Amino acid sequence: MRIVFAGTPEFARVSLQALVLAQFEVVLVLSQPDRPAGRGLKLQASPVKQWAADAGLTVIQPRSLRLDGKFPLDAEAARDSLQAARPDVMVVAAYGLILPTWVLALPTHGCLNVHASLLPRWRGAAPIHRAIEAGDGETGVTIMQMDAGLDTGAMLCGGRVAIGPNATTATLHDELARLGASLMVQTLQQLATAGLRSVAQPADGVCYAAKIDKSEAPIDWALPAAAIERRIRAFDPFPGASTLFDDESIKMWRAEVVTASGAPGVVLAADASGLLVACGADALRIIELQRPGGRRQSAQAFLRAKPVSIGAVFG
Repeated sequence: MRIVFAGTPEFARVSLQALVLAQFEVVLVLSQPDRPAGRGLKLQASPVKQWAADAGLTVIQPRSLRLDGKFPLDAEAARDSLQAARPDVMVVAAYGLILPTWVLALPTHGCLNVHASLLPRWRGAAPIHRAIEAGDGETGVTIMQMDAGLDTGAMLCGGRVAIGPNATTATLHDELARLGASLMVQTLQQLATAGLRSVAQPADGVCYAAKIDKSEAPIDWALPAAAIERRIRAFDPFPGASTLFDDESIKMWRAEVVTASGAPGVVLAADASGLLVACGADALRIIELQRPGGRRQSAQAFLRAKPVSIGAVFG
């Protein structure tokens, strides 16, 4: 089969690499344009573009695929490239651009998406973050036949992964990327030999994973400690759950729930075991945190550099 691949971040790169290693013919790769990154804000290629270029694959980077949108010349050039590629199927993984109807209809077998949730739960942009934040016991990957809706297409196959008590978005991301790559390879092998069978998504259980915004980073200490602890893990590595202290924005990276009480945000203890901060229900022992411009460090190392008094207030 002739495959076009569309993806941008590391999650997608894992699937692209798996397809190439499985000896599928990837005739064209789409990835988002290079973005400024790092302190120098130099343009940096996406993980998908970097890997594809190293593998000798043809890459295009349209700013839009909408022929009637803001960048019609980009879309027209992309249409020409896609038509010339004559794809049997298009594989999409965390691409980041909306696929208009003409793209969905172009490949013989349509567009197949690697989505990091157990659909219909957590449709949308941030399914891994939101599953952890909500306290879900499990998540997974769904391979989906794309349609014009937002993650509404028929399901082709899927796999489940338990969300452990210490799972972060970073660790769960890597596990789901590997699972998604394996499932997509299996799906394409089935397509090549026996065709695909799909199941419509159920109407019950639909919820949406809104894109993570930096404005969500500040911790509301009036929330229960368990909810804050989940948010700390959900926002690792981005944007990082944070709190104000002594005019600094301190990021929290690891914490545990402790049975204790006090006014929300008040420091109950500050010693080698960590910083104990009261919440709306119970308290959090902060184990790992980070000052602006510094590195992640243990609470013990943090306290050596910046002593915190019992009774001090966070937030």
